[in-house]
Amino acid sequence: MERVWQELEEHLKEYIIPSLMTLFQTMFGYVNDEVSGIASDVAMTPSAFSPSVFGMVRNVSENVIMPIAGIILTFVACYELIQLIISYNNLANFETWFIFKWIFKTAIAVEIITHTFDFAMAVFDVANHVISSAGGVIAASTAIDSSALSSLQSTLEAMNIFELFGLYFQVSIIFITTLILSKIIFVIIYVRMIEIYMYVSMAPIPFATFGNREQSALGMNYVKSLFALGFQGFLIMICVGIYAVLIQSIAFSGDIVGSLWGVVGYTLLLALSLFKTSTVAKSVLQCI
Repeated sequence: MERVWQELEEHLKEYIIPSLMTLFQTMFGYVNDEVSGIASDVAMTPSAFSPSVFGMVRNVSENVIMPIAGIILTFVACYELIQLIISYNNLANFETWFIFKWIFKTAIAVEIITHTFDFAMAVFDVANHVISSAGGVIAASTAIDSSALSSLQSTLEAMNIFELFGLYFQVSIIFITTLILSKIIFVIIYVRMIEIYMYVSMAPIPFATFGNREQSALGMNYVKSLFALGFQGFLIMICVGIYAVLIQSIAFSGDIVGSLWGVVGYTLLLALSLFKTSTVAKSVLQCI
């Protein structure tokens, strides 16, 4: 009877152990793919991320928002002219040079609003250069060392069938948890880009306020918000770099479940830290 049980156990192991190894490889593959894709995704400019979406946003902005920005620019220019006039004791000391000053400032304001998208994209070009430089240093070390899985084969074979069933149940839960976390990371990256598209679509309105010192606070805050969105990608790369250092410290030894939960914990930490990058970037640039 004991021999029959041993043969049955060996037969069951032949199915469970390959299934466990497949779960390990698939789970690490999901995490590695999502993390390694962060560097390339956050480094993309809005025009490169999705040219069709960017074209639609730009078309809507230029045809719907730009006329409103033109009205605002007209109001700002008139307000600036009135301020210049009354600043000379209600024309008591009238000088013609301030008219040329007003024309010059208005011409610059018109030029800014005409090339709104060029200025907005310049912000993300600068951020793209910084992120790409950081990505070249960080991205190479973000992967979980899947080569360590080869040493798990002997560890699994040394377990009895009840331990393997218990391990399979725990690994299944960890697999589902890791899959959810990897999708959360995906969502965070794409939400950032959608937020960028929303900001860019409204660009003409805040850019129309640069013609007057008092009204330009709106435009300055908007530009700071653009830089915050751009350099949020850099903070995301910092989070990925921290994750890479932590994940490389995990040693897959006899405590397989402990090591796997360590991977889940660090991945959860990465997801939570990615949520905070927007707040930190805006706080650093005093947007909030």
